[in-house]
Amino acid sequence: MRTVLLTTAAVLSFCAAAQAQTTVIERDRPAVVVDRPATESKSVTVHDHGDGCVTKTVRKEDDMGDSKTVKKESCD
Repeated sequence: MRTVLLTTAAVLSFCAAAQAQTTVIERDRPAVVVDRPATESKSVTVHDHGDGCVTKTVRKEDDMGDSKTVKKESCD
């Protein structure tokens, strides 16, 4: 009876040791991000002064109402 208990205990300890060796690595997938195209209005104005200088004005406005104006003048 005593040998049966010792044998059973030895077998169970080997099974537990075998289970302890198993490692499971789980990796989370990256979150799905959907980028919607931004609604943007853009107006370009070109003004030729006649003396070889040209002024170009670009105005952009996004869907939040923020605007940016860039003015560039070039003379030849």
